[in-house]
Amino acid sequence: MRNYYYFVATLPWVTYGDAPPKSSGAFREECAAHLAPGDAALLQYCTYNVAVAMGNAQATGSAFIDALLARERTLLLNLAHLRAARLKRQLPGEPPRDASDAEAAAKAAFEMGDPLEAEVFLDRGRWDAIDALAGIDLFSVNMVYAYLLKLQLLERRQRFDTEKGFAGYKGLYDTILDEYNASSGGGA
Repeated sequence: MRNYYYFVATLPWVTYGDAPPKSSGAFREECAAHLAPGDAALLQYCTYNVAVAMGNAQATGSAFIDALLARERTLLLNLAHLRAARLKRQLPGEPPRDASDAEAAAKAAFEMGDPLEAEVFLDRGRWDAIDALAGIDLFSVNMVYAYLLKLQLLERRQRFDTEKGFAGYKGLYDTILDEYNASSGGGA
């Protein structure tokens, strides 16, 4: 595993709930200048994009990234199964089980009455998983990947707005109910 002593040493410290010191996009650009091409190529997997998490079951070459993708897949699939069960629907297969906290986190977040509280809880769990899986080599490429993922969580946290979130949630929920009622022949 390659180390990036100078680059990592120049990164401002971040803690959960802080304002991001730079955008994740700007950091990706910095990474392109400092990382070896093979390490830089793996930055595409350092995201909380659902399509990336669900579409990549292949090994990336980074145990850290693979573990985080597997955790995110487990979290998302467990949430999907819980939501389907609430709607009296069944998804094919069983949701994945894991030794980490993703399955338990999905269940705990699902039971929360406040969607914002649930999202903050899930993101805090993501942050803790990054810290747990990154390892102890403070200058490794894993710390660069971890930093990018943390910046994305901080950016996401800044976009949380209770009123907009509730309006979006209500609109999405109404759309789903309308589609369900139309497909089942039922009425509101």
